[in-house]
Amino acid sequence: MAIPFWQYLVSMPLYIVLLMLAVEFMRKNYRFAAVFWVLSFFTFPLWFNNLEGWFRWAKTLSVLLPTAFVVGFARIAQYEKREGWWTIFRKDWVLWFLYAILGLNILEASLKDFEMGNWFNGLSGLILIVTIPLVKAGKGKRNGWKISEEKPGDLIAYTDAIWNFLYTSWNIAFVYAENPGYAASSLCILLAAELYPVIKRRPELYVQARVYTLAIHILIRATYDIFTPIMDSSAFASQKVVFWWGIVNFSLHLPYLIWYFFFKKTDK
Repeated sequence: MAIPFWQYLVSMPLYIVLLMLAVEFMRKNYRFAAVFWVLSFFTFPLWFNNLEGWFRWAKTLSVLLPTAFVVGFARIAQYEKREGWWTIFRKDWVLWFLYAILGLNILEASLKDFEMGNWFNGLSGLILIVTIPLVKAGKGKRNGWKISEEKPGDLIAYTDAIWNFLYTSWNIAFVYAENPGYAASSLCILLAAELYPVIKRRPELYVQARVYTLAIHILIRATYDIFTPIMDSSAFASQKVVFWWGIVNFSLHLPYLIWYFFFKKTDK
């Protein structure tokens, strides 16, 4: 679909800003966020018109279910010190589960990369999985994951800036290969997640920002295709770019893997 270039210059920055505003609102209004994501499943009948193949269904469910029933409930339970059945969401399994879900989402895309023959980008995804900071990574205050006890009960994950960048480059390369028409809109949600913690000067909010921007995007795509008319990027598709982008990603991810396991220092 041919779209004038100026339309990208308007639609993409606008979408990025709206996503960051949505993240800020859901951060501060954690009860609303929990209710909103539970109610989002009432759009389920619409998904059959917009989701095709195992990957799209798996991606949608593996993003929306944890966002609604784990992130939302855990933030309420932890920050408000809820008792009764809520205490189940105040235990360490919540953080390990979210850690596993992040790995699962990367793995799903990596398997799709392998299925499409994008071996170098798929291997980059596997490197990202093994370098996700562990929930219990050490005694330092900047290690691991937690639900903050300070208002508004943020999901905190101490990823580093290099991992965030590599994830962004790997993910947009995957989307560009899997469905180039959505590459522009997917770039928006990745940039929103990158920019939000920079603007807030709180890099530990990256994972939470990524959770909410991805969930918003996934929900929109599952219910109605608004992106094709306003920022369809299929005209930019190129298998040569896919191949070389995968090589570039792998050439960046492999040194990071070596650094992560042999040279990275953690706070003691």
